[in-house]
Amino acid sequence: MGVVRRAAAAMAGVLAATGLATVAAAPAQAAPSRAELALRWAPIHYQDVDQTGAHALAGKSDFITRYDFDGNLNGRDNWDNTGRNTAAAVYYSVLETGTHYYLTYFFFHPRDWIDHPFFETEHENDGEGVLEIVAKDGSAYGTLKAAVTVAHSDFFSYAPSGSDWSDGGETIDGTLQLKPSPHDAFQHPVTAQERGGHGLKAWPQYDIDGDGVVYYPSANVSESPSSPDDRDVRYELIDIFAGGGLWAQRANANLFANLGTFAGDTSGGCGTGTYSCGTNSANAPWGWDDGNDVPARGEIATDPARLAAAYFRVPGTLDRSYSYNPYLSEAAALKAARNLPPTID
Repeated sequence: MGVVRRAAAAMAGVLAATGLATVAAAPAQAAPSRAELALRWAPIHYQDVDQTGAHALAGKSDFITRYDFDGNLNGRDNWDNTGRNTAAAVYYSVLETGTHYYLTYFFFHPRDWIDHPFFETEHENDGEGVLEIVAKDGSAYGTLKAAVTVAHSDFFSYAPSGSDWSDGGETIDGTLQLKPSPHDAFQHPVTAQERGGHGLKAWPQYDIDGDGVVYYPSANVSESPSSPDDRDVRYELIDIFAGGGLWAQRANANLFANLGTFAGDTSGGCGTGTYSCGTNSANAPWGWDDGNDVPARGEIATDPARLAAAYFRVPGTLDRSYSYNPYLSEAAALKAARNLPPTID
């Protein structure tokens, strides 16, 4: 063995003995799963609650829950069964392009209700929600850039402090606040829903006025509020694309009147003491529509990159090609559904 090789071998022995030997490079951290991304960015959610009147059910009509909360897939008995199960859940989807994640969160109530005889309409089933747009920037969960909420038949856009996204085809309506959760180590965006009609905006554009529930996200815990004024209730996140789940039921005529619109009727007292009760008046995410805006019916969920390009001025690249988008399997049917009469939620 030459002098150089003997010296190198000796040095290696010294390093090994002192614990300073070079070790193999640690493997790169795996990208988070879609479920992990959904949990990371899931909203802390403020739900205003009204206890007054028969349709309020002492506040239970304002609690979020599952679309099959009553143990069946019949959309036409949800008004009748409201309050039987108030275990909290929120449905999510995560679509992906080369540059961004698009996270949709869907909040379901069995009733959109009012408690006076004036010129407003209530209806069975209620579906509102929010789209969040997260840029891939090399960090574990990306950076939240913007959000668009659904309040009945109108969309409202927001950006968090520090975002470099600005007004595009639509004017940004406010700042998306973030708050810590007592149940994890993250700052979460904060959303809120009004009582009765359940329009959804970024907090505090809607807020709790008196009684209300504050919901926190969880991967597997589904709690019922202990009262109409419970400020720490965990909701379970459920994948829209789960086997047998919400998207899988899209052609179930007992649950949906057409593609993206829940089936609902006037049974159970809906409309009693009020102006009227609408039928088939609530939308799943692929039926959400702001008729005054460029994106077509449902595209806030099914083609959110198009909405992002239409709503915001985006610096850098905004990839419009999806590496994950299960909605594409029904692209023709979704396109045809854009010609359905508008559903006024």
